[in-house]
Amino acid sequence: MSRRDQIRMTEDEVRAYLAEQKVINVASVGPNGRPHLAPLWYFPHEDGVATWTYGTSQKAKNLRRLPEATVLVEDGDSYEKLRGVSFEADVELVEDTAEVTRMGTALMQRYSGAKPGDPAPAELQAFIAGQAAKRVGLVFRPTKVVSWDHGKLGGTY
Repeated sequence: MSRRDQIRMTEDEVRAYLAEQKVINVASVGPNGRPHLAPLWYFPHEDGVATWTYGTSQKAKNLRRLPEATVLVEDGDSYEKLRGVSFEADVELVEDTAEVTRMGTALMQRYSGAKPGDPAPAELQAFIAGQAAKRVGLVFRPTKVVSWDHGKLGGTY
C-alpha cells in the first residue's frame, strides 16, 4: 500500500472532519486570472459545505463569472498531526433572501455553539435579517476530493 493510500480519509472521515473544523479557505479565479483566496466560516451541507458572503465581495463577483472554486480545510502543528481536505467544487450562488436568511441562521448558530434546529435568539434573528439582503449564499459541491491524515502513519515518516 502506498503512503498516499495510508493517509487518505474515508468519506465518513471527511464528513466528520468537515463537521469539526471551523474555517475554509476558498480559492476562486479573480478578474486578472489569478487565484483569489479568502477564509470563510462555513457549515457542512450535503457532501460539501455552504456559507454566505456579501454580494458585492470580490469572491462573489468571481463566482458569478466562473462558479468553480477550490476549498481547503487543514489543521495540525507538526508533520505527524497534519490533516486536511481539499476539494474542487462547483458553486451555487443563492440569491433568494429567505434561503440566504436560513443559511445565515445555520452559520451563526454553528458559531455560537447552538445545536442545529435550536431557535435563534431575537437579537441574532434581527442581525441575520439585516444582513441577508446584502448577502448571497454559497454552496460548494465537491467534484474532486483529496484528503490526508498523517496520524494514520503512527508517527512514522
